[in-house]
Amino acid sequence: MSGNLKGKVALVTGASRGIGKGIAIALGEAGALVYITGRSVQVDDSKDSISGSLLDTKSLVEKAGGTCIAVSVDHRDDAQIKSLFEQIEQEQNGQLDLLVNNAYGGVRSLIDAKDKPFWEADLSLWDACNQVGLRSHYVASHWAAKMMTQRKQGLIVTISSWGGLAPIFGVAYGTGKSACDRLASDMAVELKPFNVASISLWPGIVGTEQFHQLADGNLEDNESNLGVAAISDKFNWETPLFVGRVIAALSNDPDLMQRTGKVQIVAELAANYGIVDEYQQRPVSLRSLRFLLAQGLPMLKSRAKFIPDLRVPWWVLLLTVLKSPKI
Repeated sequence: MSGNLKGKVALVTGASRGIGKGIAIALGEAGALVYITGRSVQVDDSKDSISGSLLDTKSLVEKAGGTCIAVSVDHRDDAQIKSLFEQIEQEQNGQLDLLVNNAYGGVRSLIDAKDKPFWEADLSLWDACNQVGLRSHYVASHWAAKMMTQRKQGLIVTISSWGGLAPIFGVAYGTGKSACDRLASDMAVELKPFNVASISLWPGIVGTEQFHQLADGNLEDNESNLGVAAISDKFNWETPLFVGRVIAALSNDPDLMQRTGKVQIVAELAANYGIVDEYQQRPVSLRSLRFLLAQGLPMLKSRAKFIPDLRVPWWVLLLTVLKSPKI
């Protein structure tokens, strides 16, 4: 299922680098016209050690076969978000087929708050995790829904994480991701009569620039932390492009409305749609028996392909109380 998106208009927020960049490239690969946003069109001047350029993303989207329009937007500013959607509405005659809520502003603050309980972390951590994230997703979805409901078609994908299920990076992060899942679910209820879908999407461990830095930094697995081990040895990593290819296929799914309102897992959708990454690999879900056994018994990793890709029930996964890495 290739997910041909020719003639479709998509918007990916936070596409300077990381998952957003890969998603934008994959949508271009599928033939879409892709709007991308970031705080700076040139080099990102944020405090993050990894800088990104919207122009670099734009070039790669076009090289992949799509058309790309880069727009500088600070998603902390509601007025700039509104202006973005007014631009799309004017330039595309009201057409917007796909919104990917991906922009996130909490990475640096999470790094600074590493190993601190919430009462010792700075109070600004909450806004850092959830202003450009949960709140900006709501604002973008507000404007996207106005366009999509008029045409009675569309899809809003909100990038969330396994942090919505169990503690990963702390209270501010986990609460925000759980709320993103609820945001997608509740929006789906109101959007369904207009044939517009809303889903929350959980990638696995994605090999972004940031995670490559963590892995190459020789993380110590001194707590037998399964999540840390998965980062340090890059086992079962998803690529940003892999996530994007899954979204492209999802957008083209004739049964899309049957998925609306639900949490969808990237690796499980990939298995359903027959999607592989740029290396012809298909990582498995983090709740797959293959992943869990190989993480618990590292000697099995070289033979992981022989372990059945069976989904472990949610309640069993929760009972294992898997700890994930703190970045």
